[in-house]
Amino acid sequence: MEAIGKKDVVYSRDTIEFVTVAAEFCAYLEQSEGRKRKDFIGTVLKILPLLYLKASLLPLVEGAEDFLPEAFVSEQDYEFMRLTLAGIMGDKDDYLDFCNDEVRFSDEPAMKAISEDLADLYQALKNFVETYRVGVDENMYEAVAEVGYSFSLYWGQTLANALRALHRVAYVPHQDDEGEECGCEDGWND
Repeated sequence: MEAIGKKDVVYSRDTIEFVTVAAEFCAYLEQSEGRKRKDFIGTVLKILPLLYLKASLLPLVEGAEDFLPEAFVSEQDYEFMRLTLAGIMGDKDDYLDFCNDEVRFSDEPAMKAISEDLADLYQALKNFVETYRVGVDENMYEAVAEVGYSFSLYWGQTLANALRALHRVAYVPHQDDEGEECGCEDGWND
């Protein structure tokens, strides 16, 4: 693709809108420490569908096979984010993953954590957003190619899984220790 075509991808309306939503998602997670679970989930349940929609509208482009995107999120950053989110989610963090292909061949259910899913999304999107912040057109183009590819392969499903699990925490009544159905008047299972 010629240079003008790459700029068209990098600065297209759909790409810029995705960058904006991804940056807002990352900023919200970075500022989430100390938030109440109900408020946190309420906001994330609004951001995730928008993030999925904007990612699905990204232009499909092929990046260079030898391009290695810069990793801005360190292992320590990832772990701090995961632990922060696990603290917010508390006892509602774990969920059964029925979308995992390995579950079909196992007697044991696959357990996942909302905090880990959100930290995975954060890592992929923060690396993308930071590449845009640096502002090198060639790298930005490659970042669009990479984030689009990884959306279709990995983090799109991770987002959908997290959304499903968060919805369940927010709206599906649960049972207490005696098997009685519990629920809050406002629909929140906090």
